[in-house]
Amino acid sequence: MNQDEVFAKVKDIVVEQLGIEEDKVTMDASFKDDLEADSLDLVELIMAFEEEFGGEISDEEAQNITTVGEAVKYLMANS
Repeated sequence: MNQDEVFAKVKDIVVEQLGIEEDKVTMDASFKDDLEADSLDLVELIMAFEEEFGGEISDEEAQNITTVGEAVKYLMANS
């Protein structure tokens, strides 16, 4: 899976989980600052990423995923 394909799946998950418009989801978008996700939203996003891409994201790794781009890079490297 290439970066565009991973980004498209991540974008779909973020739009569905956060109920936001697609154009707000960019590689540089911060989950907390730009997309206004709270801590519960972040947990739900991580769980949705795990379900979609397989595998498990540790709490420590999840804390380092703060932007959409970081999620895409992590998922490309670990799925």
